[in-house]
Amino acid sequence: MKLGARIFKTGIAIVLALYLAEWLNLPSPVLAGIAAIFAIQPNIYRSYLTVIEQIQANIIGAVIAILFVLVFGNHIIIIGLAAIITIALLLKFKLEKSIPIALVTIVAIMEVQNDQFLQFSMIRMFNISVGVLSSFLVNLIFLPPQYETKLYSLIEQLNEDVLKWIRITSRNASESYLLKKDMAKQRERLVKIDNMFLLYKEDRTPLKKNLRAKQRKIVLYRKLIVTTRRSMDILQRLNQYENELHHLNPELLRTMQDHLDCLVSYHEHLLLRFVGKAKTTETSEELFEPCMNRDEFMHMFTDEIYKENQEKMISSIHILHIVSSILEYGEKLEDLDHLMTSFYKYHTDDEAPEYAED
Repeated sequence: MKLGARIFKTGIAIVLALYLAEWLNLPSPVLAGIAAIFAIQPNIYRSYLTVIEQIQANIIGAVIAILFVLVFGNHIIIIGLAAIITIALLLKFKLEKSIPIALVTIVAIMEVQNDQFLQFSMIRMFNISVGVLSSFLVNLIFLPPQYETKLYSLIEQLNEDVLKWIRITSRNASESYLLKKDMAKQRERLVKIDNMFLLYKEDRTPLKKNLRAKQRKIVLYRKLIVTTRRSMDILQRLNQYENELHHLNPELLRTMQDHLDCLVSYHEHLLLRFVGKAKTTETSEELFEPCMNRDEFMHMFTDEIYKENQEKMISSIHILHIVSSILEYGEKLEDLDHLMTSFYKYHTDDEAPEYAED
């Protein structure tokens, strides 16, 4: 079982919330601990938004709870009615993520039955706010997330698997059922990459200079992910039309294999450039010139289709689907190459993207 930073931060936030509540001599410090659980977030930016939203929800819940107790009393049915109205208001104000904390506030306040109801209500509302703020402090100070490292690692691992499959499948040497099973896992990993990219993009840097550098990296990572998607498209087409590949003209099949090998090597080279393991200030097109002549590659297949009779036309169209994916993949690699060159050549003050060492 892997224990992530968020697990540790949750524990630290609970301890801090309980300690502060006891230090301030607040009654029911457990409320601060409960609030801290709801408020913990994966990054500082989301934590900031959560604090704002949950403080607002806490105030709304407290106001409704106090009004209902003063007007209708605190019968259990009244508590349920107050909860329903609170949920409706929070949905209207688009604060649905903070509904749990507001409901905790309502129950905590409406269960009080004494002459100092208003005073206890304010104290309990403050108690819950202490828990929310404790989580924000923990997110701000402890265990800053390394989203860039995680993001690159996920991209690198996915590309490693996809590019291996492309080499094997283009030679009709893959087991179809195993490939389909692995492709399903690849799509799940791509969703993780998208989520990690969103967290990395949301994560804020305090210095304006660093913010500009990060924005340029964000463009690079977005292009890397797009290129990864194109490679996955090729793999899907190769698997989908494997029968047509098997009956393809041997000379054309060999041409396609060589072209794909060249593009895959190009992609691997760009991944190395991305982390500074290959030359960074010059484009790599000359190194992979055989796969840069896309017009010639396309004409070889279109000319072959014109020679086919009607019976083979459907099969030829399927082959064109593969060819179009390959051409688009090559264009994305070339775009990534130029973007990377610009990044390293004209922004020498920027740090190379981080990556996880093996």
